Amino acid sequence: MSGTALHWLPIVAAIAASGAVGGLLAGLLGVGGGIVIVPVLDAALEFAGVPSGAALHVAVATSMATIISTALSSSRSHAKRGSVDYALMKRWAVPIVLGSLAGSVAAAHLDASVLAAVFGCVALAAALKMLLPLDHVVLRRAVPGGIGGASIPAAIGAVSAMMGIGGGTLSVPTMTLCGVPVHMAVGTSALVGLWISVPATVGYLLAPAADAAGLPFTIGYVSLLGLAIIAPVSWAVAPLGARLAHSLDRRRLAAAFGVFLALVAARMLYRAFG
Repeated sequence: MSGTALHWLPIVAAIAASGAVGGLLAGLLGVGGGIVIVPVLDAALEFAGVPSGAALHVAVATSMATIISTALSSSRSHAKRGSVDYALMKRWAVPIVLGSLAGSVAAAHLDASVLAAVFGCVALAAALKMLLPLDHVVLRRAVPGGIGGASIPAAIGAVSAMMGIGGGTLSVPTMTLCGVPVHMAVGTSALVGLWISVPATVGYLLAPAADAAGLPFTIGYVSLLGLAIIAPVSWAVAPLGARLAHSLDRRRLAAAFGVFLALVAARMLYRAFG
């Protein structure tokens, strides 16, 4: 086996592992898995010699593309259990699509340090939400409607597209704070991920990614190699997470995931400002 092949073996293994963990979390917590996939893929690409300026963009874009299959698999599993709020999704669909497309276009032109700062800040906020006992805190009895209400899914779509995540990190706490039961929020969030990932992936595929031109099997900022490895793994594992979501202690699980997010946030913020 050549030295180049040996060099790529641990990278391929890390990418596959990130897909498995991402798929599990997609079903378990309603997150798209990108909150795991992005930092792992970013580190793997840098280890492989991809310039740091391009590595994070490619990680974000590729993660976004993989979420299409993960969200489809996870949302189907939750739909079978009756935990998808289709009425809310009808209200959120257009703002989410527009926001995610705008977010991907903006991200393609931003410096990697800005993306790292956005990812780090949101991951830190999500970590605090996971670690603190706020599961039963409700600010409203219903998700707001009207123009003001439309700004919420638009913002979720834009920020999620810039981070390469499926939106669950933002949409689940948003829905639960507005009185949506947690299992319904998790299931609906899985479908939110599908509405975010498709337009955002289109934006990244069409991006003028000159700094990623040397990376093989890449269109725009989307790595076809990463997509080919992560997508089938996360697709296969997501239904397992959906089943586990109805049987595990969510408080302990959320606390453990919160610690992981805090570590990821620290790394990204150091990358942005260190």
